[in-house]
Amino acid sequence: MAAVTKSVGFMAQLTSSVKRFVFRASGFNQMGLYHDDCLYETSDVKEALRRIPQNTRDDRNFRMQRALHLSLTKSILPKDQWIPFEEDREKGRYLQPYLEEVIMERKEKEEWNKK
Repeated sequence: MAAVTKSVGFMAQLTSSVKRFVFRASGFNQMGLYHDDCLYETSDVKEALRRIPQNTRDDRNFRMQRALHLSLTKSILPKDQWIPFEEDREKGRYLQPYLEEVIMERKEKEEWNKK
């Protein structure tokens, strides 16, 4: 039993390490972007963006404009302004509840249209 617990703990630690590595390798944090700022804008994502509060939308637009400017100037933010992994996990999934709602509604509509 102890070996299984050790194995599960090791796998959780490994998974966390891989997630941190991928987060850092993406480079989006160096431009001040959160996870949900980088989602491909499908119709579901566009609808979820329409539903978020105005202040959240304004914050997102600021981050996107700043990242665009940094990209055009081929630069990154100073290291003290990079988004840390923990902050991205805490605040960077701001769109997920809205997106889940939109997807559920779309699937429900599809089910109704089948009948």
